[in-house]
Amino acid sequence: MQPNASQLGEREREILTAIVDTYIATGEPVGSRALSRVNSKGLSSATIRNVMADLADSGFLEQPHTSAGRVPTAEAYRYYVEQISGRARIAPEDQTVIEQHLHGVTDVQEFLERTSQVLSLVSHGVGVAVGGSGPKNALEHIYFSRQGDRKVLAVVVTRSGVVRDRLMRLDRDLLQSDLDMAGKYINENFRGWTLDAIRAEIGHRLESERSEYDQLIRSIEQLCQQGALQDTGQPDVYIGGASNLVGNNTDSERLKQLLRTLEEKERVVELLSAYLTTQQEAVRVVIGLEDAMPQLSNFVLIGAPAHVGQEMMGSLAVLGPTRIDYEHTITAVSYIARLFDKILNEAE
Repeated sequence: MQPNASQLGEREREILTAIVDTYIATGEPVGSRALSRVNSKGLSSATIRNVMADLADSGFLEQPHTSAGRVPTAEAYRYYVEQISGRARIAPEDQTVIEQHLHGVTDVQEFLERTSQVLSLVSHGVGVAVGGSGPKNALEHIYFSRQGDRKVLAVVVTRSGVVRDRLMRLDRDLLQSDLDMAGKYINENFRGWTLDAIRAEIGHRLESERSEYDQLIRSIEQLCQQGALQDTGQPDVYIGGASNLVGNNTDSERLKQLLRTLEEKERVVELLSAYLTTQQEAVRVVIGLEDAMPQLSNFVLIGAPAHVGQEMMGSLAVLGPTRIDYEHTITAVSYIARLFDKILNEAE
């Protein structure tokens, strides 16, 4: 039978909360004697021990090995998160650290990269930030740079601040002057268009404007054929604080699996996509990720979508052990998600 927190009495709730708080702080199984010393209502060790036994029978506590103490189960953490969600406020020191790290940011990529780093600092877990896949991003500017014989670097900047570059090998060599003219034509005619729409329109103009802009159009055609305006569709993934896993993991083989998972960026994207949605307005806490990835059992994901206006531009999250500082992490994720919209709207 699934544990039911709604059936707990006031005393059980207080003791369960104290156990989770203590275990998060110390990492050691919690005994009744330790709780009696900090209990504000003066409950005896025997009374607390009886309540702990009831909580264990209800599925909220478990006893590791032969230890006299108890540790929270996943259900205990879920109960704990319910208690702090909605009323927790970001600590002033966390707010200062976040604002210092994000000061001066003006584009999506830089925001996401810095977000992954600051989340790892605040949570002592792994900070993850994923950018949108790009098809909705409108063109702000394109620049071509000749890199040698038949080699050209195309740099595309979108309205949302995402920068993508692609090194292309052409069938025939183009002078830098040809590239400059091609870039000017695209920027003057297609700024604000999506990349898909630009490619379609250029295909149309290849026929109708060939006589007037023969050399220019042939240059643009060649650049497009080599992917100058091709959206990779691959989101940008930023990960900070992977080294924090080392201190939380004594199982070297499991640690290798975790680090390998984080290196496979597409799997990180899959994980966040499975739990974070565009309709989500608040921070989501997912305890127990083994259904998505077995190697992430006993791990938690705390994340939120990142919006600019009504458009979801990415997502940000913390991955860490279930014994994470939930209050600091939840409030940090929530605060940064709100800053994302505020800062990037102001930068437009």
